[in-house]
Formats: sequence, structure tokens, C-alpha cells
Amino acid sequence: MNIDSVWPRIVQHAGQTFKTSTGLEFTYRVPGQFLRVTRDGREINRSLSRTNFARALEAMPVDRPGDISDCQGPAYTWAILMDPRVRRHDW
Repeated sequence: MNIDSVWPRIVQHAGQTFKTSTGLEFTYRVPGQFLRVTRDGREINRSLSRTNFARALEAMPVDRPGDISDCQGPAYTWAILMDPRVRRHDW
């Protein structure tokens, strides 16, 4: 699996609710080759790039966000990549 096939899935589910491993709900938007996370009605001041997801994807599947702590926003990155809507049955 590579980012070229996974990124469209990430884009497709923008605006939908995801949950971190600790159960915190969040949404995101994809204004370009990155995404912006919103939690508790506020956008978090951090962009998560497509490159960040490509790097994390190389490690998938992993059991917890700490396993990809070298990536930005590991809690959100992990939650998105491990969600069945994005993951499907590919990892």
C-alpha cells in the first residue's frame, strides 16, 4: 500500500468524525496536500502533511500512536490510518 492509493481515502472522509486511541473525537479538513484537525470545535494549530502520512503508512499496522512517535500528530495520524474507512483490509 502506498500513499497514492491511501490519500484519496483520507480526503474522501474529511469532515467525518474519527476517534483517537483514548476516545477523543475529532474531524479534519484537507485544504491541499495536508490536513487540519478540529477537536472540541477548535482547529488545532498544526498541519499534518501528506508526506507525514506516507511515512506513517510505511509502519502500518502498529498497535498504538506511540509506535509512530517520529511522525507529527501521532495520535491523529494513527487514528486516521487505523480507522476501517481508511485502512479497509489493506494492513
